Amino acid sequence: MTEFNKRLQELESLAPDLFGGDFLLTWENSLDNLKAVMLVAEMLQMLHKKKIPWRIFDYGLAISIFRDNSTRTRFSFASAVNGLGLALSELDEVKSQIAHGETVRETANMISFLTEVIGIRDDMYPGEGHTYMQEVADAVSEGHANGVLAQRPTLVNLQCDLDHPTQSMSDLLKLKDYFGGWDALKGKKIAMSWAYSPSYGKPLSVPQGVINLMTRFGMDVVLAHPEGYDLLPDTLDTAKTFANQSGGSFTHVHSMAEAFKDADIVYPKSWAPMAVMQKRTELLKQGDKQGLKDLEQHCLAENKRHMDWECTEDMMKITKAGNALYEHCLPADISGISCEHGEVAKTVFERYRLHTYQEAGYKPFVIAAMIFMSKVRQPVTKLSSFTR
Repeated sequence: MTEFNKRLQELESLAPDLFGGDFLLTWENSLDNLKAVMLVAEMLQMLHKKKIPWRIFDYGLAISIFRDNSTRTRFSFASAVNGLGLALSELDEVKSQIAHGETVRETANMISFLTEVIGIRDDMYPGEGHTYMQEVADAVSEGHANGVLAQRPTLVNLQCDLDHPTQSMSDLLKLKDYFGGWDALKGKKIAMSWAYSPSYGKPLSVPQGVINLMTRFGMDVVLAHPEGYDLLPDTLDTAKTFANQSGGSFTHVHSMAEAFKDADIVYPKSWAPMAVMQKRTELLKQGDKQGLKDLEQHCLAENKRHMDWECTEDMMKITKAGNALYEHCLPADISGISCEHGEVAKTVFERYRLHTYQEAGYKPFVIAAMIFMSKVRQPVTKLSSFTR
């Protein structure tokens, strides 16, 4: 367990302040907090590979609230809470009293009597997801402070309109492993690029999460997208700030080729323009079905103007030594497999397919580590006990 002990020592050198808190946005957390979560994730993964249990609960519930479809994150959350010793229950809002007008404040307390953690995915509508998570957090804090709840559940962001922390931290752990450590990432160029998709309405949280996390670790981050496919301005500002603090860089361009040139890592991923997502939210609130159909057709036509934004073999040839690492949060729109024309050529995806699986494979442990650090006052002591 040499590598396990190395990470224990590194964890001991940090000063995280995660105990008793939630994990909602990476950019609200210190570098020590981020490193601590990722170190614990690596150690839990090591224990899992040796079939060593890492339970910290004897009983209790984990509640998941998915307001959007999910495969990887849904099953990663289930795996994480099971490994920690909790039973999982999913809140189906259609089958609950929420459908009859029950408030968020009431629901949050009613689901939390024996609940240790609540994982929420609410990623589709700008200005909505993160706000909802904060509302749930405030409600359970009030319930705990007033003796309604014996414990305050930890909230974990499983993707919101702003950030997808469990994904971006899994992405970073793959890079750490691939290149050989945190220091090896400094100066590495990563192209976070929009890519064509034959669908619309994909959230902005993945690119926003990537540019705000990778800049924290001294990387040279290039954001690329066609004119009009903007991210939230605040997330660009924070990425610039983080790059200045870490000695990395943050560049914003409107050319996939420019972003890919000499890149060490490429991350071609479709997302909807911010203005489109805002308009979509308005139409949904109004119940304007025809307006939504018209918006979709307009957006699909706009996407088709940029079908050349694809991660092809030719595009990969201009990366560093023609051998950049391809990353994706999955599922990717694979040309000739999942769609006729999409984000990535099938030959490129197949070459890196197992790498993307490994990338996704960190997510259960990242989620578990977020919960672990919130619930365990002395994480080094507890982790040490698992190997005795």
